[in-house]
Amino acid sequence: MASPLPPLPRPTDAEFLIKKADDWFIEGKKAIEAGRSEDARVNFDKALEALLTAPSNLPDRTRVERRLEELVEAIYRYDADQSGDSDKVVYDKSPKDSMVEMTFSADAGGRSKLTDLIKATTSQLPLQQHDVVVGAVNYFSSERGKRIIEAGLRRQAKYKPMIERILAEEGVPQELIFLAQAESGYMPRAMSNKLCVGLWQFSKATGHEYGLMQTASTDDRLDPEKATRAAAKHLKDLYEHFGDWYLAMAAYDCGPACVDHAVMRTGYADFFELRRLNVLPKETANYVPVILAMTIIGKNTQQYGLRDIDLEAPLETDTISVPTPTHLGLIADAVDRPLSELKELNPALLKSVAPAGFQVHVPKGTAAQVEMAFSLIPEHKRDAWRIHRLAQGDSFAGLAKRYSATSAAISQANHDALPEAGAMVAIPVSYPGDRTASAKRPAQKRPATVAASLKPKTAPKAAPKALAKKSTPATKGTLHHTAALRSPNS
Repeated sequence: MASPLPPLPRPTDAEFLIKKADDWFIEGKKAIEAGRSEDARVNFDKALEALLTAPSNLPDRTRVERRLEELVEAIYRYDADQSGDSDKVVYDKSPKDSMVEMTFSADAGGRSKLTDLIKATTSQLPLQQHDVVVGAVNYFSSERGKRIIEAGLRRQAKYKPMIERILAEEGVPQELIFLAQAESGYMPRAMSNKLCVGLWQFSKATGHEYGLMQTASTDDRLDPEKATRAAAKHLKDLYEHFGDWYLAMAAYDCGPACVDHAVMRTGYADFFELRRLNVLPKETANYVPVILAMTIIGKNTQQYGLRDIDLEAPLETDTISVPTPTHLGLIADAVDRPLSELKELNPALLKSVAPAGFQVHVPKGTAAQVEMAFSLIPEHKRDAWRIHRLAQGDSFAGLAKRYSATSAAISQANHDALPEAGAMVAIPVSYPGDRTASAKRPAQKRPATVAASLKPKTAPKAAPKALAKKSTPATKGTLHHTAALRSPNS
C-alpha cells in the first residue's frame, strides 16, 4: 500500500494576503484588456485593500509592503493607459527655465571649503574656484537646493552607464553628465519655454544638424541615447571652436554666435570675465556656475550631506526593429507590461503605432517573447490586432465575450485551434486606448510612497482609491511641434 502524500505546507498569512491581492489584480488586468475600465478600478481597489488590511504585527510584513508598492506602480501604469488620447505626449518642465531667476551669494567659509574640495576632486572638466561658483554651491547646499540635486542624482542613475559610455567614446569630459541635469533634470521628455526638448534640450535646428530627425510620429531629440551622442559631438565641436570648456558650455546654452560676439566685443575669451562685464544672457551667466556646482556636489555627496539616495535602477533594454507599422500595445501584451511602460522606454515615439523601421526598446530579456507574438500576427495587422496569453479553460467563445469580438473571427485568426495554456493567440480587435476618448476617465495619480500608508485591519474602505495616485508635475501638457529655432539650445 502506497504511503500517503505529505500534507502541503500551509501558506503564511502574508502569502495568503499577497495571493488574494494578486488574484484581484489579475481580474483587473482582464477588465483592462476587455476595455471595462470601471470594472478594472473596482478589482484594483480590492487588490490594494487586501494588502491594506494587513495587521501591524504581521510576520513578513515587509513582503506585504513591497508587494503593495509594486501593485500601486503597476495600477498607476495601467490606469494611465486608459486616460485621454492614446497619442497624447506629455512633457516635463525644463529646469533651465528657472535658471535666470537664481541668485548666488558667496561666503568666506564656503570659499575655503570649496578650495579644499576642488583640490581633492579628480575631474576631467576643469573645476575653477570663483565667488559665483561658491554661491551656486551654497544654493544647492540649502534644503531646496539639496532636493534638486537629490532628484537629479536619483534619475541620473537610470542613464548614467549609457551617458558615461558615450562621453568616453566621443572623448569629452565625464563631468558633462551634469550638463544634462541642468538642461533637463534627466527627464527624456523635458521641454523648455523655448521649445527645446529631451535630456539635452536640442532645438529642431541643432537637432537636424546633429542627425536628430523629427517626423509626425517620432522625434529623435527625445531618444536618450541618440540625443546623448549628438550632445557629446556638439560639445566637442564647441570646444574645438573655443578651446575652453567653460565657453563651450556657455555656447551650448546661448549659441556659439552669442559667445563669439561677446568675445569680439570685449576682447576676453574667458567666461568669468564675460560674466563680470555683463555681456552674456542672464541664463547663460548662471548656467556654467550651476553645472560646476552640480559637478562639485555630485562628486562629493557625503561632504554635502547627501546620503542614502534611493537611486533608480540603470536602464536595461533589448531593441527590436519593426518591419511594418506596429502598435506598442501588441508589444506590451507580449511582454505582459502596461502600454505606458513601453511608452516610457520609447520616449522618441510620439504615437502608439511605431512606424516601419523604428527601433523599439523592450524590457531586457523579452525580445524573444515579442518575436513570438509577431509570428502570430500578419505583418499588415500588427498596427491593429492584439495578442492574448491563454489561461486554463479559455475558449473561443470566452475570448470573444472578453474582447467584444466574434468567436468566428478569433477562430479564423488562429487557424481554428487554440494552443495549450500559457501560449499566445491572436485577437483581431483594436486596443482600448484606440477607442473613443470620450469614454475614458482622467488618469489616477500615485503617491510618492505607499509603504507608510499600510494600515491595520481597521483601515477605512476608501483608502485604496487614495493609494492609486501618482504625483505629476503641474506643468505637464501636450507636446507641440513648431518651426525651427535659430539658437542651438535656447
